[in-house]
Amino acid sequence: MKQDFSRRNFLKLTASTGLGAGLVSALGQFEQAAAAQAVDYKALVCVFLFGGNDGHNMVIPLSATEYPAYQSKRGGLALSGNQLLPITTTTGGQYAFNYGLVEMQTLFQQGKVAIIANTGILNQPTTQAQYQQNAVPLPTQLFSHSDQVVQMQAGVPNTSASSGWGGRISDAMQANNAATTFPASISFNGPALFCNGLQVSGTSLQPGNDLSQYAMSGGWPQAAVDARANAQKQIAALNNANRLVAASDKTMSDIWALNGLLKGIGGNGGLQTVFPVSPLGNQLKDVARYISLRAQTGVGRQVFFCGLGGFDTHSGQDYQQWVLLQQVSQALKAFYDATVEMGIANRVTAFTLSDFGRSLQPSGTGTDHGWGSHYLAVGGAVNGQQIYGTFPVLNQNDPAYNVNAFADSRGILLPTTALAQYGATLAKWFGVPAAQMTSLFPEIANFGVQDLGFVS
Repeated sequence: MKQDFSRRNFLKLTASTGLGAGLVSALGQFEQAAAAQAVDYKALVCVFLFGGNDGHNMVIPLSATEYPAYQSKRGGLALSGNQLLPITTTTGGQYAFNYGLVEMQTLFQQGKVAIIANTGILNQPTTQAQYQQNAVPLPTQLFSHSDQVVQMQAGVPNTSASSGWGGRISDAMQANNAATTFPASISFNGPALFCNGLQVSGTSLQPGNDLSQYAMSGGWPQAAVDARANAQKQIAALNNANRLVAASDKTMSDIWALNGLLKGIGGNGGLQTVFPVSPLGNQLKDVARYISLRAQTGVGRQVFFCGLGGFDTHSGQDYQQWVLLQQVSQALKAFYDATVEMGIANRVTAFTLSDFGRSLQPSGTGTDHGWGSHYLAVGGAVNGQQIYGTFPVLNQNDPAYNVNAFADSRGILLPTTALAQYGATLAKWFGVPAAQMTSLFPEIANFGVQDLGFVS
């Protein structure tokens, strides 16, 4: 019987399971492992805040000299009163979280959250004068959303990258996944450059999708539905000589295997932790579900990507950022609780990224595109209740004031910590040898400190 199996029909077939084409290359290699859990399991979970999160109103200085300087420069966007959630570092530093980060305030004081201050994409350490005079290599297309999203996910200061630093970390840790072909790098926020390695393919999955085939989940009588499903499985087992057809058959077989695993653990992965019903909550819930499958899949290292949009706050920032950060805080807290429930809180680290920060001085009721920003790391392995890197001093009369923390007079932060340092710290914890760091972050050799120490 002649088979009409074009690329279009192949994609239609995978679409019947609710999947995009991004799943095919990675899941098509999956073979279910024996139920022997990897002894040294670890996971990295990137939460990307699309649009450029305003770090100035996420972490606020509260000291007697710094808070007035913040108020003066922030103008009408300055937070005050119950909009400030006070936090105290282990060294006695006084700061506050945005009032949307209630759960992060609690976890910070419990030592499970760290702040990585004034961090961004850099070629090399750069002063204000060097930036303004264009005297050193700079990241390309600064302040452009599309370009900076690519660079922050790629981990290199240009937009020509074809792989992401999460995927390259997966490349470096392939030996830890030798017992399985289950996808090691998964995005629950659509196809993500962050997850694509040079050897490891990124996989894109939909939150809440257990990979059931729409065409095989309804109809009457049930006997006819079952007959169709069994016939399809028999066809997939024929070992067709056509490589495209064989690839389709293997992908469909893998989907059925994973569908059985997902249905077996249920919609909450067997966890008692309740996740918020929100876009980010749904994504992190599925990350937890897939982590709960580590015994069945035999995977030893996994990288996940989640995302939340809406942070391009040119107007109405006060309310808009509060609502978004509230979603971030609630979802990350639930995810942390799930890792505690699974007994692996010290083996899973979640962290935030964004396109860039925003200007300290407001523009109407919002802010303009910036560069450096503050980020959060959350997990049992995090050396929390501390700020890593250099938090900018805003009071120009303070002896500690450093003009090189700013790119201009509007309060756009010039990163004093490089993304390469941020990522290398996470990669080292993940198990990547020091000798391989330059393949992950080519610019890391330009920075004296490669391990910031916020996770161990």
